[in-house]
Amino acid sequence: MNQKSAEKAWGGVFRVPTDQRVESFSESISFDQRLANDDIDGSIAHSQMLAECGLLTQSEADAIRAGLEDIRNDISEGTFHFTASKEDIHLHIESALTEKLGDIGRKLHTARSRNDQVATDLRLFCRRAIDRIDAGLLELQRAFLEMADREHDLIIPAYTHLRRAQPVLASHQLLVWCEKFDRDRQRLTDCRQRTNVMPLGSAALAGTSLPIDRSKTQEALGFHTIAANSLDAASDRDFVCELAFVLSLTAVHLSQWAEEWIIYSTDEFGFLKLPEAFCTGSSIMPQKINPDVLELVRGKSARAISNVQQILVLLKGLPTAYNRDLQEDKEAVFDSIDTLEAMLGVAAPLVAGTEFDRKRIGESIEKGHLDATTLMEALIVEGVPQRTAHETVGKLVRLALTKECSLTELSDDVCRAEYDGWNASLRQALGSPRAVERMVSFGSTAPACVAEQLAAWRQKLETAAKEIR
Repeated sequence: MNQKSAEKAWGGVFRVPTDQRVESFSESISFDQRLANDDIDGSIAHSQMLAECGLLTQSEADAIRAGLEDIRNDISEGTFHFTASKEDIHLHIESALTEKLGDIGRKLHTARSRNDQVATDLRLFCRRAIDRIDAGLLELQRAFLEMADREHDLIIPAYTHLRRAQPVLASHQLLVWCEKFDRDRQRLTDCRQRTNVMPLGSAALAGTSLPIDRSKTQEALGFHTIAANSLDAASDRDFVCELAFVLSLTAVHLSQWAEEWIIYSTDEFGFLKLPEAFCTGSSIMPQKINPDVLELVRGKSARAISNVQQILVLLKGLPTAYNRDLQEDKEAVFDSIDTLEAMLGVAAPLVAGTEFDRKRIGESIEKGHLDATTLMEALIVEGVPQRTAHETVGKLVRLALTKECSLTELSDDVCRAEYDGWNASLRQALGSPRAVERMVSFGSTAPACVAEQLAAWRQKLETAAKEIR
């Protein structure tokens, strides 16, 4: 038997060495070395379970733990040597352990396969990433809440079709993002539950004839439950696909926020003053202060979106049990995780440093006849059918457009010509501040309702922060 074949963890049956081109083509160590800590944690738990089941002595398990911790330190300090010939992180760590401990190191792989091993590592990695991203989203929610508190009395235009629609409190608009990111956090929590299932002990696909106790490794690794079907457990990547989707939708929400603030910070809108530390300039136009960070947040969402498609296409043709194709799942989900963490890393401080331009907003708040809907509803209260009220106010808006004035500036006589029941109470519906104050429905921009929402969010996020700590 060729010596180089024998050096492989699977080389016993082979008579010829692996072609170096195949080693270069099939290696995953260039990206799965990120699983090192998870692989070591899983191996320590596995070896201790083997000892408690009588498949290792306790002294052997202790030696394995010590050896693995030494390897962890070597990797952390950058002194560990990685090579394509050892394929993946699992073989690198096992090989290094065997060099340290000899046959004791060779016993570590008892009752497991790289199939259930990598599935366990990846679940541990994704579980930690979910927790980090959840904490990042919470920080971003708190930044929006703090801004909403600061701007609680400011009235701004809200838009549909990017046209002025109705006046709302700025705090009401800012709480939109707390709502969206809260749904993202809920999806992460739900995804975490399905991620937190332990495949270790399923071995290659059929389980093992050795007397192991999977509940011991489950407890040691903090998994919520144990995978019930060994064929499914080693090959299931639903959790990877689900996480990639949740991250892509979160990235879409971040992109929507970035787009809105890019628009609001233009000279044409003039609503927002972005922090200069989160803007960049032009190499040719000295006056430019560009929202590049927001543009990159918007742009990077494309990566997270495309990664979902990559994983779905990867999975669609795979039969039951492990196939080597699954090696290709990691780079996509790693990239989605990295992208989201990078986006969140700049989002919260950018929000914290942004201010509304109250003067610019105040100068333009009455443009666009934002109080038209409130006037229509005031007519409805007086008994006018909705369609008739809509038509009447539409005619008044046309008059105001012709006169280049606001509805408030139309005289009582002009208004009475369109609606003969015009009275002082109807005039009380005009103007953006009054339009906001007249709202009464739950979830509206009514000041009292928004104040309740601010208090509710304050309590909710304070509770969430305590749970994370």
